[in-house]
Amino acid sequence: MLNFDFYNPTRISFGQGRIAELDRFVPASAHVMVLYGGQSAQRTGTLDEVKNALGARQVHLFGGVEANPTYEKLMEAVEIVRAEQIDFLLAVGGGSVIDGTKFVAAAALYADEPWNILLSGGRDIKQALPMGAVLTLAATGSEMNNGSVITRQSLQAKLPFHNDLVFPQFSILDPTKSFTLPERQVANGVVDAFVHVMEQYLTYPVNASVQDRFSEGLLQTLIEQGPLALSQPDDYAVRANLMWVATLALNGLIGAGVPQDWSTHLIGHELTALYGLDHAQTLAIILPAMMHERRVPKREKLLQYAERVWGLGDGDEEQRIDAAIEQTREFFETLGVKTRLKDYGLAQDAVEAALQQLEQHGMLQLGEHKDIDLAVSRRVLEASL
Repeated sequence: MLNFDFYNPTRISFGQGRIAELDRFVPASAHVMVLYGGQSAQRTGTLDEVKNALGARQVHLFGGVEANPTYEKLMEAVEIVRAEQIDFLLAVGGGSVIDGTKFVAAAALYADEPWNILLSGGRDIKQALPMGAVLTLAATGSEMNNGSVITRQSLQAKLPFHNDLVFPQFSILDPTKSFTLPERQVANGVVDAFVHVMEQYLTYPVNASVQDRFSEGLLQTLIEQGPLALSQPDDYAVRANLMWVATLALNGLIGAGVPQDWSTHLIGHELTALYGLDHAQTLAIILPAMMHERRVPKREKLLQYAERVWGLGDGDEEQRIDAAIEQTREFFETLGVKTRLKDYGLAQDAVEAALQQLEQHGMLQLGEHKDIDLAVSRRVLEASL
């Protein structure tokens, strides 16, 4: 296990009816901006519940944050925050809304052009507004981490940033808020969480038995609970387990002290920026091809994954690796998330466009060994056709 520090200041309030605790978590004198996505927060009554919990506090609503939050839309929020002297932000929604709120928190107090937050990866953020979150969709883990991914439509660029100043002060996780989600969003959330774990787990051994076993347990829980979340949408226990898995998949704990990959995500980001695919769809496309392409440097962990997660402990090693990759693909397909570019109407020209974007954004040394160059990315993308 490598040396590491672990820091996570986010307070989690988990369970049905916990939105009422906003009155305790948000300062009584706060001028609050509530950021949310589409109409579902209003239609389901979640937004009214949030407003009631905030009581007499001054509240400004900002809706329309996209599924892939855009710089253009979020800058509208930044201007309102500055003009109205808002001093607390509350995200109500899934990971996209929380990601967007993190950007607004940093950009509102940023002295330079806010796009530089993304160009610097968040390294030059010096201050940020305090924020909290009310989670309605289990997927990204953004409710308990310091990361965000933002798209700038005008540049067809989707870039991440990280900074400890944008950790949510608290996150309220009420599994019942996910009961009314469309199947597509639920399935995407399962895939998203699964690949988050894989990016931190499927690298090379460093004798991190705790992180390995923890990761394998999360993967097995997703394999077990994911299909149930689709077939039993009102089952509180299923949704609670799914919501907690997604949080633990990316709150930093399983990644502490171990090498991490993230090449699947970075290639997938380019497909989303270019063609508007759901984030989870791009992950489902890229991961199986990436596993096959990297089967030599990832060999030991692939065999471990095959045995511990899928029960493939006997027979020829190469066949076991092939079977584990195919099981992964089949799991995504079973959830209704397609795993080939052609399934989304994309062909070779999409490969070329994604490679151009990777080059333009300096994504030339990806992966845990920093050896995934454009030639390797090309092979992965072409294998994803």
